[in-house]
Amino acid sequence: MEIPTPGVIVNPPLVLILGVVLLIVLFLITLRLSVRLDNYSFVDVTWSLSFAPVAVLYAALGDGWEWRRLFIALLVGAWSLRLGIHLWRRVAAHHPEEDPRYGILRERWSGSLPRNFLGFFLAQALLVWLLMLPVQLISGNPAPRFQPLEVVGFALCLGAILGEGIADHQLSRFKARISGESNALCRDGLWRYSRHPNYFFQSLLWWGLFLVALPVPWGWTAILAPLAMLFFLLKVTGIPLTEELSVAKRGDTYRQYQRTTSAFIPLPPREAKP
Repeated sequence: MEIPTPGVIVNPPLVLILGVVLLIVLFLITLRLSVRLDNYSFVDVTWSLSFAPVAVLYAALGDGWEWRRLFIALLVGAWSLRLGIHLWRRVAAHHPEEDPRYGILRERWSGSLPRNFLGFFLAQALLVWLLMLPVQLISGNPAPRFQPLEVVGFALCLGAILGEGIADHQLSRFKARISGESNALCRDGLWRYSRHPNYFFQSLLWWGLFLVALPVPWGWTAILAPLAMLFFLLKVTGIPLTEELSVAKRGDTYRQYQRTTSAFIPLPPREAKP
């Protein structure tokens, strides 16, 4: 019997094809549900939860060290389920009211709404598939022990999951406390140091996964995942739409927050300029 060379990934194309098929099916089902309920916010829930089954799929079909595969499936699955449940509660609490971000997209795509949202949902599926590339690479690493770089990467991932959870909890607690004051602005905890600490820690998770994937041959290609996450958070549906809505809703109050608080990386607040 041939013993696989440490770090060699056996038959990754089939695993990746199965992953993308699974994701396309999940997002097409979500699109059908969203159209029926006239609420496209459900795509956020599917986006978050879809990482868990893909992580399990990659870990189950990977030929790497079983303890590494188990750990990466549990790590990504825990992050996915925590965020997915958090977003499900938010979407369900506001339904049938839709997230204002998708209201903006409705206005922009009013001429060809179904086709554009189909493209948007499929793009989300492909983004998840790209973001899961490090997990597929990690699951194919048969080296029978964790290397120092992997330990650093896993520690970064755990810190990112904890930070994102804390940021979401602080924002939820703030909203519950100021119930009825729709224009109030959260500056509690991490939100004092970053306007989007949840996005920052979400991005940090993928830099950690990139480090874990690096010891694998072709592991450097996993850098596409954190770069794609950064691009979408900083330039597409993350910070840009959220900031646009916040300025429209809170006006000068939010503009002052922009002047004094880092947009992404948590940093000490700056002094407000007159």
